[in-house]
Amino acid sequence: MAKKKEEPRMGQGLNAIFGDDIGSLLEDIQHGNAEGSSPKMELPIDEIKPNPYQPRKQFDEKKLQELSESIASHGVFTPILVKQGISGYELVAGERRLRAAKLAGLKTIPGILVEFDDQQMMEIALLENIQREDLNAIEEAAGYQKIIERLGYTQEQLAKRVGKSREHVTNMLRLLKLPKTIQNYVIDGKLSMGHVRAMANVEDHETMELIAKQAINEKLSVRAVEGLVKKLHEPKKPAVEKKTDAHLADLQGRLQDKFQTKVSLDNKQLVIHYHGYDDLNRILEILDCLDAED
Repeated sequence: MAKKKEEPRMGQGLNAIFGDDIGSLLEDIQHGNAEGSSPKMELPIDEIKPNPYQPRKQFDEKKLQELSESIASHGVFTPILVKQGISGYELVAGERRLRAAKLAGLKTIPGILVEFDDQQMMEIALLENIQREDLNAIEEAAGYQKIIERLGYTQEQLAKRVGKSREHVTNMLRLLKLPKTIQNYVIDGKLSMGHVRAMANVEDHETMELIAKQAINEKLSVRAVEGLVKKLHEPKKPAVEKKTDAHLADLQGRLQDKFQTKVSLDNKQLVIHYHGYDDLNRILEILDCLDAED
């Protein structure tokens, strides 16, 4: 009985395609070690459209410039991955290389044609960046949300697909409920995941933004921010209502009329207020406490 020919990974279902490490599969394809992959070819850069499912929105300009200079001197060593589009090609993986090649003024770039559908492209774009730790927290959260909405994954299913805990996925998705200003602080690197996680339980957005600005301006640690939030949720001690003694209140009023100044009669103390030595002498005279003149 003839042995059934093993299908290439690229022709199988998502689990077989991605396995536990999308990075290793992409490297196999890019180096021509994956069965079923097409040969490397030179692609016109202006015919390549970006991956619409790319979760990463922020690119380190300095690193991109460094890569561009390297490409200008040595060329692109690792081919990008593309799929055939209605017109031209759609990028699957390798956006940094494509951007750097454009900066370097290249007209073509080495690429490999793959047959991934939109669902596979979406997962590749997210998983590749997560495994290479290229995403900030907000980009990662937005990528999770997009997969849940478009592919119908539960948080549990998504957690298994990206190799994270269910709690991690839940915490990341909560970031998308934060005010846009707070999200931008995370994107810009002004606040960490720990900072915003500590602030997530603050219901009032205005208060949350005040805490965020204080954390940035004073360079507060995550623990310090947790302390600020904890104080907000501590029950306030009810103010102790002072009981007014009607007799003492009447007496205080009569003393103030007599001395024509503020008089405090409280806590078993009688305090007569005065303003300057002349006023003091006036009060002492009323009390008959001035020394007799010689």
